[in-house]
Amino acid sequence: MNMPKKVLVLFIPALCLALSQSLLAQTTTLVNPILTGFYPDPSIVRAGSDYYLVNSTFSYFPGIPVFHSKDLKNWKQIGNVIDRPSQMDFMGERLTRGLFAPAISYYKGTFYVTCTDIDHDGNFVATAKDPAGPWSDPVKVPQVRGIDPSIYFDEATDKAYILYNSDAPDHKPLYSGHRTIRMYEFDYKNMKVAGEEKQLVNGGVDLSKKPVWIEAPHIMKRNDWYYLYAAEGGTSVNHSEVVFRSKDVWGPYVPYENNPILTQKGLPEDRKNPITSAGHAQFVEGPDGKTYAIFLAVRPYEGDYYNTGRETFIAPVEWKDGWPIINPDSKEIKYAYTADFKEVKQKGALPQAGNFSYTLSFDKTLDPSLLFMRTLDKSWYSLSKKDGLTLKLKPETVMEMGHPAFVGKRQQHLHSTAETELNFSPNNAQEKAGLVILQDEEHFYFVSKSLEDGKPVIQLLKSVPKEKRMEVLAQVPLTSKAGKVGIRIASEGDTYRFSYSTNGKDWQVLKDNVDGKFLSTKEAGGFIGCLYGLYATSSGEASGSTASFKYLKYSGDDPMFE
Repeated sequence: MNMPKKVLVLFIPALCLALSQSLLAQTTTLVNPILTGFYPDPSIVRAGSDYYLVNSTFSYFPGIPVFHSKDLKNWKQIGNVIDRPSQMDFMGERLTRGLFAPAISYYKGTFYVTCTDIDHDGNFVATAKDPAGPWSDPVKVPQVRGIDPSIYFDEATDKAYILYNSDAPDHKPLYSGHRTIRMYEFDYKNMKVAGEEKQLVNGGVDLSKKPVWIEAPHIMKRNDWYYLYAAEGGTSVNHSEVVFRSKDVWGPYVPYENNPILTQKGLPEDRKNPITSAGHAQFVEGPDGKTYAIFLAVRPYEGDYYNTGRETFIAPVEWKDGWPIINPDSKEIKYAYTADFKEVKQKGALPQAGNFSYTLSFDKTLDPSLLFMRTLDKSWYSLSKKDGLTLKLKPETVMEMGHPAFVGKRQQHLHSTAETELNFSPNNAQEKAGLVILQDEEHFYFVSKSLEDGKPVIQLLKSVPKEKRMEVLAQVPLTSKAGKVGIRIASEGDTYRFSYSTNGKDWQVLKDNVDGKFLSTKEAGGFIGCLYGLYATSSGEASGSTASFKYLKYSGDDPMFE
């Protein structure tokens, strides 16, 4: 090659730069769901190069987990918005009530979370300078009458707006599920609404077609357009995401002619490893400058049967003719997407996506992902390196609306295993301790060490809905009421297997092929998902006994991740 020296001098550095950039270019595989298990109603915000995500927790405590990521793939829970009983508790409420659909935003160094306490406090705002906490006490916003509030900050005007799902006009619905999207200006400096409420959307995209449950609204601004996007169709198999836009933040908002911009409705029911019920989305700019959507969806094992609750998913967004399209290349949501940015792993984070396993030890602190029922009272449990997690037996049971001695961890896979080592010496038949797989107060299985006719036994108990009692499905004798016993529960889609071990090595099946649909959201109703729980109760009687759990091992292995 004949090339002048001057050109060659310029060419070689340019070539080296191109080669170095090529070598530095990296791709990341985003695996869905990005948060497996009961992590519904996601909301996300970007602050600098950091991402923060929150989810609904209903009547579990602590409420509203806060996750951090640098890459939209690797997430670490750094705290909870509601982590002090003085902020809020949910005593007397069903597990599927409590906190609905939080939304997180960031403006001028402050993080804001809006949410609805559906039965008591209504809509509120909590703030923090550090998203890991502590978060402020909730500030009620009584004028906001509805659910799913979110705050939009307009940087150009230094104004904020709070929008939400509310009743039909004049409280006179034209049909069941007829709702509206409404908005107030929000005085973020004094944490209160300003001015008058205005209706932005009536019913949904097309009122003549009787759209239902327009909810979870967000506003974003792009190229001088205000985009209002929201869920429509209800949170089950008809769930979808729709979008409107306007040149003015107050509207009028015009719907996109090709709505919905995301749904799994209408896909073949016999498709492999289906994802359903997709909606409740929020947009965010990724590390590559492109737009992504996070949203809820579910992974059923059959039809609309699933036990893992609604999970958090991600998909790319393409802007087409001025409108955002989620998952543009395929109507079917994928389990993996390739993104053009570098993966940044989170030190000390529990795995959240794909197949994984971990062991929680209880020698120092409880992981922030662990859940209690309705409030937190540290007087009934203790942690130590020798014994692990020790629970005082409480009279309360998981069948009631109180605060039992229960510590839960989400079931995060269709095919999963949870295991613990229990050290417990019951004194009577009312004293029971062990491992429970629980959907709600009326739908659970409980592997318990207890006494029967004064003799030690391992029992498999099943709740009897509406009767606040349990029936025995299987029972085997133990040689001694003292000593340790291993307990293991395995989910296999629509069935569960319950096992025990008296030596920590050899496992005996207590009962196999137990009906898993009994624990499904479809059968139980509500909005939550299954938890594996460490649980100890004296069944309404006073007790001075304790039960110790050395660890909680979890593993999940679903075929769609292989």
